[in-house]
Amino acid sequence: MHPSSLDHARRMWAGLARVPIVFPPRGGVSVVASPESWLCPPGWAGIVVLGGATIATVPDSRSVEFVRDALLAQSGQATIDLDRLRATSRISDVLGPATLAYLDAGDFTAVHSTADVEKLPAAHRDLRSFLASAGDADRDESGLEEIMSAAFVVRDGQDVIAAAGYRSWPDSVAHLSVLTAAGHRGRGLARLAASAAIAEALEDGMLPQWRARPEPSRRVARALGFRELGTQVSIRLTT
Repeated sequence: MHPSSLDHARRMWAGLARVPIVFPPRGGVSVVASPESWLCPPGWAGIVVLGGATIATVPDSRSVEFVRDALLAQSGQATIDLDRLRATSRISDVLGPATLAYLDAGDFTAVHSTADVEKLPAAHRDLRSFLASAGDADRDESGLEEIMSAAFVVRDGQDVIAAAGYRSWPDSVAHLSVLTAAGHRGRGLARLAASAAIAEALEDGMLPQWRARPEPSRRVARALGFRELGTQVSIRLTT
């Protein structure tokens, strides 16, 4: 991974904090109060680790010291130890962790049989029908309902069975969304659809981002050339 890509990703996440913050040197932790942070749900604390450095936002200044101390105990790690976090009395709920992976253009392992991929408007009825048929958990995890790009789909007959696209995040980051119908997984369709979406994002000069929790999704990302650089987690603090 080119250092500029890590810097690019860090700059984007720091901007989502909605208050001034920068990633410290590797092993360091920076925590700020930001009630309007986009790193986490409203009222929660958001934590992002990239390249071994950590930033976090908390909903009020009273929580800064607590979260900083909890994270310093884990400084330098690539991921957050959730068991240690949950063991603290002030944490009532946790979302994540989600792995954050990024792709340099030179590392892209494209799928070349993209003749089977069709490009549709994000609002196309066939994509909407595909999403409606998916379970709530899979649909929400994929994020496909929120894409801003076109949808890149694979069909079985007339039915869409896999789709990918991306949202445009700040600083020209392309946040990938991918979903394959439950009965068609394990055939490389997610990689096929995602490859087409990634190629368009790279052509537009964007940095592809893959955020995932399930291991199968992470395997698809690695097969396409993504490198895991860190993790994101949100915690809800008791008052």
